Amino acid sequence: SDGMSDYEKIFSIYSFVAENAEYDYDAVLLLGDVAENGLTEEYQLVLDGLSGINTRYIAITGNHDIRLRLYSQSSERFKEFANALNQDESMTEMHHSEVINGYKFITLGSDRTEFEETYLSEEQLAWLDDELHGENGNLTFVLCHQPLKLTHGLPDTWNSPSETAGSVGKQNDELFDILKKYDNVVFLSGHLHTGFADFLYEEKEGVHLVNVPSFSIENKTGEYNEAGLGFIAEVYKDELIFRARDFAKGVWVPEHDIKISIK
Repeated sequence: SDGMSDYEKIFSIYSFVAENAEYDYDAVLLLGDVAENGLTEEYQLVLDGLSGINTRYIAITGNHDIRLRLYSQSSERFKEFANALNQDESMTEMHHSEVINGYKFITLGSDRTEFEETYLSEEQLAWLDDELHGENGNLTFVLCHQPLKLTHGLPDTWNSPSETAGSVGKQNDELFDILKKYDNVVFLSGHLHTGFADFLYEEKEGVHLVNVPSFSIENKTGEYNEAGLGFIAEVYKDELIFRARDFAKGVWVPEHDIKISIK
């Protein structure tokens, strides 16, 4: 409402979701840029706002979480935040994996400070390949803050002529080569600040690419671009559905649902 600070507005959105959760979520996914400047106070704001939801959290870093200070400091601060969400010490690296209700979630995170892109070391890429190989084509979710280049309207949605603008960056091709080796991989990203519109989903050489809107701030583009947007994912025997929802208003936006066939 008018007169509220930006932090108060963000807190009100998170707390509304917690207080009005209509479902028992198996997990809540936070796809990076949890904080604007990687400050402890910003993470505490999110922790306070989400405290009403008793679930498993999977959180990954975005460029805003790590870009302004020493990597050792920013990465440790993010791990403390993620572990506080889950009230354990399970996050020890920026990349990790866990299984929820039989489905593996693989998180990627930059191995060094970058301002806009992410840096995926050879060790992390090899680890990802092993993780996906072990799933043998089962439905698997890979989370990375930045999308792949030339997807989701890039580079135009980043307002840049550079082919890699708005994307993972230098390791883009190596990452994609790994992802496309396996069936039923869903690559989830954010970063672009596009609301519910034409750039939410595409399939590229068998990889399912889903880019989610910004949650706590207004999106830059889209037919429906207010703050508080996201998806609730439902997995069925042969179909994965991302149901579009305006969490701030507590309403569904079914015209922007995403339906993906599972082999």
